[in-house]
Amino acid sequence: MDDLFNLTGKIALVTGGSRGLGLQMVRAFAARGADVIIASRKIEACEAAAAEVRAMGRKALAIAVNASKWSEMDRLADAAYAAFGRIDILVNNAGMSPAIPSHEVSEEWFDKIVSLNFKGPFRLAANVAKRMADGDGGVIINISSTGALVPLPAVVPYSGAKAALNAMTVSLAREYGPKVRVNAISAGPFLTDISKAWSEEARRTAHNSLNRPGRPEEIVTTALYLASPASSFTTGAIVRCDGGQS
Repeated sequence: MDDLFNLTGKIALVTGGSRGLGLQMVRAFAARGADVIIASRKIEACEAAAAEVRAMGRKALAIAVNASKWSEMDRLADAAYAAFGRIDILVNNAGMSPAIPSHEVSEEWFDKIVSLNFKGPFRLAANVAKRMADGDGGVIINISSTGALVPLPAVVPYSGAKAALNAMTVSLAREYGPKVRVNAISAGPFLTDISKAWSEEARRTAHNSLNRPGRPEEIVTTALYLASPASSFTTGAIVRCDGGQS
């Protein structure tokens, strides 16, 4: 094990942790010694990810939640603390980014997108940050998007919600530091499940310096850096992992 990213004895909670970037982070944390709480909508997918973690010799808890709901985020935090007594690493990863022309966005869709990408993460982060600050501290990682920095057409509610998530990251870092570090990963295009709906060209190339989308496992080192003591002097940062998108 690389001592730089040693997470032995840590408790990590990952929303959207049953697939895509979330699952990659779950695997990486467990491989480096962390016990993991995996939350997403479908309990079967959470249990499958939890089985992987247990096969590595770590503890795992699978919880089905709707990460856009205030009360569900309270329930998730309570269940995690009841099971493990603390959370050392929180990753707010659940999100969605449907492309809808702005004039066709309904109020229902607007609320769904903003709630999942901002309201839910805010409630969970604020809840956990307070408990971390009252305890031994911890780390919060919010998974944002280059869409917040380089807004694109037809994703206005998503870009706005991720921009709010970036602002929240800086604010919470100030509010709950020095015991709690809060950072965001500004993720570019990745070949996760969502990419199945992309064109063949979009899966092969991207408008970034590397001229390609990222492989899901390429999120891992950025997440490990922010989750571990290796980033002890990094907080309130928006760390880009996007292949040099501009």
